[in-house]
Amino acid sequence: MLVIAGLGNPEPRYARNRHNIGFEVVQAFAEVVGADPWRSKFQGEIARCHVGQTDVLLVRPMTFMNRSGECLQAVTSFFRIPPSDLLVVHDELDLPFGTLRLKPGGGHAGHNGLRSIIQHLGSDFARLRCGIGKPPAGFRGEVADYVLSDFDANERDALADVVDRAVKALRMVLKRGLGEASKALNTRPKPPKPSPDPIPVEHDAEPGQADQREIPQEGLAPNSKRS
Repeated sequence: MLVIAGLGNPEPRYARNRHNIGFEVVQAFAEVVGADPWRSKFQGEIARCHVGQTDVLLVRPMTFMNRSGECLQAVTSFFRIPPSDLLVVHDELDLPFGTLRLKPGGGHAGHNGLRSIIQHLGSDFARLRCGIGKPPAGFRGEVADYVLSDFDANERDALADVVDRAVKALRMVLKRGLGEASKALNTRPKPPKPSPDPIPVEHDAEPGQADQREIPQEGLAPNSKRS
């Protein structure tokens, strides 16, 4: 069994916060794969589903962010699941909004939800980091104020696509494993090769006459490789 936990804060007033994107991703995943209804247990909400041959338990801790580890320790202890079979979906300040990255382990980087999980289970669990970006210039308040604020209008318009890509990333993990999914998700596309210098044209023809030489068109030849 694989446990996929989305981090966030309970109560409606937090629902649209940047800090709650983990909740949004796991909720969307449950809807896409047809998970069982959510039920309250282990100081959180859980829902089971099967994706391919994998039994998956979805978890949303209801302990508030800074006590997320209490819920996940109870879940993993009851089902005898090692931390290596836990994947946590969380917001990430150090990534631009909309950027997604898979990570096999590591520290908490100041994230209180991760801090709590590490205190209870250690750091050997995977993460899907969902970028929310840093506070913009001129933001008045602490980092905590920023993560507990709602996405702005432009971000909210784009959020459905971000959540959809996050759901696809989770399904990729289940289908191909964390290593292959990480390579596919985390690899940045190579920049395009610079265009070759234009072929110089010698203007030996009389004024007003076009140069009649045939200039090859790159990329149109059969079996040619496109950059």
